[in-house]
Formats: sequence, structure tokens, C-alpha cells
Amino acid sequence: MNPFVSNSQNDKFIVVLDAGHGGNDPGNIGNGYREKNIALKVVQEIQAELQKIEGIKVILTRDKDILINLWKRGEIANKAKANLFVSIHCDSHTSNAYGAGTFVLGLHANKRNFEVAKRENAVISLEENFKERYEGFDPNSEESVLGLTLLQEENLDKSFSLAADIQQNFSQSLKRKNRGVKQAGFVVLHQTYMPSVLIELGFLTNKNEGKFLNSKIGQQKMAKEIARSIKKYYHQLKANTVALTIEKSTPQLKKDIGFSAETKSKEEVIFKIQIASSKNKILVKSYNFKGLKNVQRVKVGSYYKYYYGITTSFKEVKNSLLKVKKKGYSDAYIAAFKNGEKVSLTKVLK
Repeated sequence: MNPFVSNSQNDKFIVVLDAGHGGNDPGNIGNGYREKNIALKVVQEIQAELQKIEGIKVILTRDKDILINLWKRGEIANKAKANLFVSIHCDSHTSNAYGAGTFVLGLHANKRNFEVAKRENAVISLEENFKERYEGFDPNSEESVLGLTLLQEENLDKSFSLAADIQQNFSQSLKRKNRGVKQAGFVVLHQTYMPSVLIELGFLTNKNEGKFLNSKIGQQKMAKEIARSIKKYYHQLKANTVALTIEKSTPQLKKDIGFSAETKSKEEVIFKIQIASSKNKILVKSYNFKGLKNVQRVKVGSYYKYYYGITTSFKEVKNSLLKVKKKGYSDAYIAAFKNGEKVSLTKVLK
């Protein structure tokens, strides 16, 4: 999803703020503090800051002490056609660790990142029918976590940019220890179709940091810096981004790529939907591809290409393209192959 495509919310730039945990899931309770309460208060403070900016609309995944399923949090953002998703959490550790860190979805670079992701993902076991809902995803499996990364790769640069600015604000303005920007396989980030970050405000298990984060002044300071980064991100996109999508393109362009013209395909031409391209070799299981079955993986150079909806019918592949876009693969496109070689789709249609 292009981060500045106009949406149905009066062309507002929509930010979804997600307060982690809630209800019967308190999150971590280091030193007697409750992560769910701190996350909600910080989110509400961020909301108050952002609502001062014309052009920004804020949506909360929860505004009270209730448990929202991880898939539902992503669904809220996706249905709102949000431009940005920010999830707020607090960390814990058996040591006296301290400092703030911001995560984007990706391969866990080390065991520590994987353990953080496992802890935050574990809440899915509290949800009804979680095995069916997450289609075989195992929060304790590195193989499952690996598959989370594909959909968000197209948004990774933008997510990293926001995350880096947030960390810079924390360290420079608030003098918090900078634990950096990291990648890990968080389910809540996987469920979203837009640039997304997950912020660990600090460690409640650290006495001093826990006290700071549990205080009103601490929550306001952290929220203000997060809001400042979001506002900066918004203004940069507004100034520099030009969007062109199939849905907003000219009738002639739609015709050229086959959106309005019925085309008979020759039997030797095979159509596929390219849904992802990655240097990571991912198992072609449905839970790695938002429930899509029969995904094909092909290695091209140092990359793996992932295809769906293989057919000789152009009409069928157009329907498949609409399906995968609804699943969140906004950059998916139709590719044509003849005798095993990729050929120009425009020439094929002519």
C-alpha cells in the first residue's frame, strides 16, 4: 500500500495507534506495574498530540481496558485504510536492562529479538480458535516467524525511517538509552498492510525506568517524542510522495494492463501473479501467504519470486489479482510467461 494514496476517510492521513495487551492480558508486570495500563495511557497522549495537526486522523485499536485479538488489531488498521500503524509496549528482562527500542517486522537478528517477539505473540493463545485464525502459525517456531516478513518487505524502508527517528528523539531529547531499531517477527505487525512499528518504551523490570514509565510525566514525554516523529513522517510524505495506483490510473492505462479489456490468451502463454520477491527462502505454506494456497516459489538470481494464480486464462488471473490485493499484497502484479521465459504483458495482450 502506498503510504500516501488517498483513502475514503476524506483524504485524511490515518494513523492507527495500538495499545498492547489489555483485559485479562496484563502484559508484563515488572515491579508491580502493568504494561497494558501504561501502553493505553501513552497511546492516549499520542492521540492528543496528533489531533492538533490538520490532516491527520487518529484511530485507537482500544480506548479502554479490554483485550483485542492480534488479528483484529491489524484488521482495524486495514479496514480504515490506515497510512501508518504504531503499536506501544513495555519490555521486561531477568537482568536490570533498561532503554527504549523500536521494532519493525523482519527476521529476528538474534535470540533476544526472537524472545521479545515470542513474548508479544504469545497472547494469541488466549484467543478463541486461534489455531484456525492464524492458519497453523506457531509463535514458538522460527520457521513460522520467518514467513511473517514477506508482506511487509515493501514497507520496510518507510518503517525503518520512522523507527529510526523515534529512537533518535528518545535518546537525544529524553536521554533514554538507545537500544536501536531492530527486526523481529511480531504477529501484530504481520497483520497490517501499511508501514508499521512496534515500540518497547522501556523495561518495567528496571526499578527506575519502570517508575518513570508509570508516571504521568514519563508517559507524556515518551508520547510527545513519538508524536513528533509521526508528524515529521507525515509532513515528509506530504511534501515528497506522488502516488499512482491502478485504481486511480487513466482508463487507457487500465486498458493497457488488462483491467478493462477482455483478452483471449494463447495456450502457450502462462499468467501468474507475482505477490512477493525476497532474498529469504520461505516455505510455500498458506500461513506464510495470508491463507493463499498453491503459491509457487522460483529462484531468480539471488532472489526468490513468489507467484500465485497460475493459469492460461487472462480473465482468471485478473480475478486472482483482485483477490491478492484484498489480502494486502498491494504491489502484486500480473506477469506473463512463454516457453518458460518472462515476456511483455503488453505485447501478449496486443
